[in-house]
Amino acid sequence: MKTASQAQITLLRKLKQRKHRTIEQRFVLEGERAIDQVIQNGVIDVEAIFVKASKLDHFTGVNEKLHLLDHRDFNDLADTENPQGMLAICKIPEPITLGQLSTTNGLIIATDAIQDPGNMGTIIRSAVWYGASALITGTGSVDIYNPKVVRSTAGATGILPFIQGELTELCAELTKIGWDVLLLDANPGAVSLSDITIKNKTILIVGNEANGISKELSDAGYQRVLLPTKSPQMYVESLNAGVAMSIALAIVNN
Repeated sequence: MKTASQAQITLLRKLKQRKHRTIEQRFVLEGERAIDQVIQNGVIDVEAIFVKASKLDHFTGVNEKLHLLDHRDFNDLADTENPQGMLAICKIPEPITLGQLSTTNGLIIATDAIQDPGNMGTIIRSAVWYGASALITGTGSVDIYNPKVVRSTAGATGILPFIQGELTELCAELTKIGWDVLLLDANPGAVSLSDITIKNKTILIVGNEANGISKELSDAGYQRVLLPTKSPQMYVESLNAGVAMSIALAIVNN
C-alpha cells in the first residue's frame, strides 16, 4: 500500500472548504460503509482511498487506490470526532442542464435555502429512497457535497441528477412546459398534500428552516400544500425540514 503524498494530504485539507470543492470538482467521503456503498452504486468516481494506519489490519487484499495516512494526519483531516478509519477523494458528477431537466418526468424535489447539512442529507437520502427524478438546490442552500451532508445521505450521494440555481427562474421556465410546482407551506391557502393529484411532472419545494418558503416563490402563485396532522398545532408548530420532505415523499408515493 502506498503512503499518501503531501499533495494528496493538501488536497484533502482544501476540500473541507466549499470554494475548493468547486475549483477542484472533488469532495471527501468519510467512513468505510459509505465508501463501500458509493463504490457499489457505481455513479461516483472514487479516485483515492485513505486508510488510517492504526486501522490497517482491517483491510486485506491489494487495491491500487488505497493509501496509508498516519494517525495524526488522519485525525486532522477527518470531519468526525470519532473517525472510522477511511476517507476517499471522489469526483463531483456534472450537474444536469435545464434542458435535460425539462425532459425529465416524475417528481423533482427542490430546496429553498435549506442551510442545515443534516436536513439536506436527509432530504437527499429520502428522495433517493422514494425514487425522485432530480434535485434542484436553490440559491442559499448548503453545498450538497459538504462533508456533513455527504455523511447524512448514508451513501446516496450522487444518485440524484442535480442542478443548482435560482428557484424562481428555474420554476418559471419549467412551468412554461407543463411542470406543476407545489410549495410545502402551511400558510393560508394551503391544502392537504393528501388531497392533491400529483401529476407526472411535479416539483415539490421545501423552504428554509427558519423562514420557510421565500417571498419570491410565495408571490409566484404556486399551490401551497401542507402535511396532514392529527395533533393541534398548539402542541407542534412545525416539522424539521428533512422530516417534512420525507413525509411528503411518502404521501406522494402512497
